[in-house]
Amino acid sequence: MEKRTKEWLRQADYDMDTADYMLQGGRHIHAVFMCHLAVEKALKGWYYEKRREFPPKSHSLVFLLNEIGIMPPEAHGRFIVRLSEASIHTRYPEDLAKVERDFTGEIVAGILAGGREVIAWIKTQL
Repeated sequence: MEKRTKEWLRQADYDMDTADYMLQGGRHIHAVFMCHLAVEKALKGWYYEKRREFPPKSHSLVFLLNEIGIMPPEAHGRFIVRLSEASIHTRYPEDLAKVERDFTGEIVAGILAGGREVIAWIKTQL
C-alpha cells in the first residue's frame, strides 16, 4: 500500500474517533460531519491507491465512488447516499434547533456505526 494511501486512512480513523468524541459530548451534528469527513478520506485513500494521483477536491462521496469506478455492496451504497444527504443538513443547517432535534444520539450512533462499517470495507479493498 502506498504511503499516501496509508496517510489518508490514518486521517479517516482519526476523524472517526473524533466523531465518537463529538457523539459522547452531545455534539451530534458535528459527529455526523466528522463521520462524513472520515468516509471521504477513506475514499480518497482508495482513489489514490488505485490511480496514483491526488483525488479531486470534492466532498461528494457518490462522486468519489464513481471516480474510483467501484460499485459498493448495496447496503454500503445506501448508507453512503444517506450519509451524503445527512451531511448537507448538518453542514449547512437552515434551522439549528430542528437539526439538533432530528439528529438524536441514537440516530447519530447508527450513522457512526455505518461509517465504521464502510471504512472497514474500503480497507478490505486495498
